[in-house]
Amino acid sequence: MEISILGAGTPTPSANNWGSSFVVHLEEQRIMFDCGPGATSKMVKGGTLPTQVGAVFLSHLHFDHVVDVPALLLSRWDQGAGLIDPIEVHGPPPTGRFIEDIVGPDGLFRDDIRARIELPGSQAVFMNRGGTLPRGRPRHHTTEMEPGDETRGEGWKVTAAYAQHAQPFLECLAYRIDTDFGSVVFTGDTEPCETVTALARGADMLFSMCWDLEESMIANRENAGQTGSTGAGRMASAAGVTTLVLVHHGPQLDNEELRTAALAEASSSYDGEVVFGDEGMRLRL
Repeated sequence: MEISILGAGTPTPSANNWGSSFVVHLEEQRIMFDCGPGATSKMVKGGTLPTQVGAVFLSHLHFDHVVDVPALLLSRWDQGAGLIDPIEVHGPPPTGRFIEDIVGPDGLFRDDIRARIELPGSQAVFMNRGGTLPRGRPRHHTTEMEPGDETRGEGWKVTAAYAQHAQPFLECLAYRIDTDFGSVVFTGDTEPCETVTALARGADMLFSMCWDLEESMIANRENAGQTGSTGAGRMASAAGVTTLVLVHHGPQLDNEELRTAALAEASSSYDGEVVFGDEGMRLRL
């Protein structure tokens, strides 16, 4: 099993990272966790096509975690030519409404979808890709998840847990995927909390938010609902994970000196391996 980091940044674009997104490679399956800015393009550059993604899990509906969902859904539908299974979309409420607002009959891309279904030129492209007329609309199965919910696929199980971040305005989840090859946890956006620590207990790898150095977060009053370098180490230690990967970090941590400080702060309370995650990295269990 491998994990591709498509996005390890925040809402602020930087030269190295922007937004949050990960793909788990499990034999022939591709399972996505969050779908932030440019995730579809970054994924293709790394060798994975949209048609290969069978399921996507959204932690919450902040744009830096979901803004590329339209690109994923529409490119998957367009390239799939009606020959692939509907994508499985999971996330906290109101994920169902969010997806319908994108590809539903009255959704944002209704005119685009209608044109591709009815335009003769688009029909020819569709048939040349192996499709059979009449062309159907984008297909998906959407499941809204609550803390404690589980969903299963071929050789994997994903469990959701409460993540303390943007409530009551947004429901927020962390996810754990368990497979025969190992267990990986994605905190999404959260402050250190027992529910996420419990979810991560005994996992092989923890992808934890690391917004900034702890002292800076406190000084800037940015620590509420977010995890910093020291908090990530404490959660990893309490959960007993094997490897901690620092992700969802701001552009200030593009500075090599501050990155070194973040790694040191995380390691001050955690004895395991600490990795500073960047876009384009691919980690193997």
